[in-house]
Amino acid sequence: MSTGTADAPPPAARAAAPPGALSPAATPTVAQAAAAPLGAESLAALRRLAVATLDANWEHDHTVPSRTLYPHQWSWDSAFIAIGLATVRPARAWRELRTLFAAQWADGRVPHIVFNRALPAGSYFPGPQFWRSSLGAGTPAVATSGIVQPPVHALAAWLVHRRAPSPRSRAELARLYPRLVAQQRYLTGPRDVGGAGLACLVHPWESGLDNSPAWDPSLAAVAADAALMQAYRRHDTAHADAAHRPTDLDYARYVALVDAYRDGGYADDGLAGRHPFLVECPLFNTALGLAEHALAEIAREVGADPGPHRERAARITATIVDRLYDPATGLFHARDLRTGRLVPARTALGLIPLALPDLPAVQVSSVLAQACSPRFGLAARMDRPLPSHDRTAADFEPLRYWRGPSWMNLDWLLWRGLRAHGRPDLAAGLRESMVGLVATAGCHEYFHPDTGAGLGSPAFAWTAALLLDVLADD
Repeated sequence: MSTGTADAPPPAARAAAPPGALSPAATPTVAQAAAAPLGAESLAALRRLAVATLDANWEHDHTVPSRTLYPHQWSWDSAFIAIGLATVRPARAWRELRTLFAAQWADGRVPHIVFNRALPAGSYFPGPQFWRSSLGAGTPAVATSGIVQPPVHALAAWLVHRRAPSPRSRAELARLYPRLVAQQRYLTGPRDVGGAGLACLVHPWESGLDNSPAWDPSLAAVAADAALMQAYRRHDTAHADAAHRPTDLDYARYVALVDAYRDGGYADDGLAGRHPFLVECPLFNTALGLAEHALAEIAREVGADPGPHRERAARITATIVDRLYDPATGLFHARDLRTGRLVPARTALGLIPLALPDLPAVQVSSVLAQACSPRFGLAARMDRPLPSHDRTAADFEPLRYWRGPSWMNLDWLLWRGLRAHGRPDLAAGLRESMVGLVATAGCHEYFHPDTGAGLGSPAFAWTAALLLDVLADD
């Protein structure tokens, strides 16, 4: 596979139609793909599909998640995309991260959307006119949202460098390092609303798992009426089945939360006394801990002191265990700071702390037991894709966004954790399931957790990128 550094794709790749699945004759079912690893020719075809997907989504200095549903730059998408680009176009991987961090706010926050000013108004809702990021202090010249997403960027930067080390990549690390440190400082400072050392979400969108059942109790306390959405035109339901997306009432609450945060100038002081949604998320804070582990490696590479990063990583892991682990369920749960209680929903969020390399053995064992139970079905040979929510729950929805479907990024984080904690058998099963999803359905945004059918956008960038990363480990 080429590891050239040219930013521009070859003309043939630029002209390619939006990628889909393999040809029908070559397409196995998910179960077949998981039971019998694909041959070299099929794997090569999957790599070509993934590269073509990323090339088709490249937009002059960043990659859009999807040409239809998500036409701007998204924060954690770009981190995952950079990880995959490192296997084929490392120069573009660094450009992806540079573009994102050029929009970092003065307080250190990395906004979850950076808007492409070349697109017409109304091409996405909620767009720059809704967010009005200029109301915040120390905002960049480019229009952005005012909230954040999981800080997987330090991990991405380290993996890009490790995949294709060079003097240039070391210089890129050195340039990015202080920005990554500032991001962590923001999340563990102004966003530590609970006072224990974890970052707090002010909106479900900050989790990346927009309408997971993990947010239902906290979101239900947000005053809003579905009629509010009559004043807006939703972009997502124009490109995806409304039955697969958040409801209008969900969206009305999302809008109300943005209104509340934006009208306060996106300030974080006094959030505990005025903001209606304050939640500590297991995935978000796992990313926070992983970032400190990655920053320790980056610091060593660029001549800084890795010690403080290692100490902070250990503290974050200990606090996640102390505040978000429930021994009664054997899983991690979101904590609602408004009520002080853990949210009872058993979602894939509860598995993701396995990605922390220093997670204690007791929690590793109990989370693995839950992951391998009928709730999630993790196995060395996967019969079905890993769901994003407990399959046995009454509110499990296999078609609705984050309420059941399988997602490549959650699989990838768990795959890394399984390898870190000495379970190569389970990691191999999950990897084959990930490959099988794309072999069956193409680079979709997400997948049916029983059949593996593709859902959401049909040419989704992080699915392609993370596929490239797992295939590169061959």
